[in-house]
Amino acid sequence: MNREPTTAPTPLCQLNAGAVGRVCGLTGDTHFCQRVREMGLGESACVTKISGTTTIICQVSGTRIALSHAAASHILVEKMITLPAPVAG
Repeated sequence: MNREPTTAPTPLCQLNAGAVGRVCGLTGDTHFCQRVREMGLGESACVTKISGTTTIICQVSGTRIALSHAAASHILVEKMITLPAPVAG
């Protein structure tokens, strides 16, 4: 399945549960940005928001990560839609 961006960048904390986004930017100080990249949430990573408002549970590369609302607000994502795979024929 192909995934295409559907919206302008929005903070990860604002995605609905079950939504998939692609990280397109990080805000905050250098240490925060480096740590988030080390956790797999660097630019271009696909992330699924599992649940949460105060504490955000998300999944990146098969690993679930808990983030505070403040941390998730510094991770900008483009919401993705899933397109069906082309049918060979």
